[in-house]
Amino acid sequence: MTQNRLMTSEEKRDVLMRAHECLEAGNKAEAVRITLQLPMPSYLAKAVKEFSGADFLIKGGFNLSEAEAEFGPDWLDI
Repeated sequence: MTQNRLMTSEEKRDVLMRAHECLEAGNKAEAVRITLQLPMPSYLAKAVKEFSGADFLIKGGFNLSEAEAEFGPDWLDI
């Protein structure tokens, strides 16, 4: 569900590069899977929670580490 630490800019860049390589190789599904490792911005996670619910975020496998850092570890339960 969430990760305990925030990703560095370099880590984010590496994830994007790996996803781009998968797209270049024609593997869109793997590119999407890799991209889910990127943290969802907290403002977007909050909006998705309001419109689609916490279960959507949990089941979607999104990296919610930035939202957790901003809103607290129990933000999905509130």
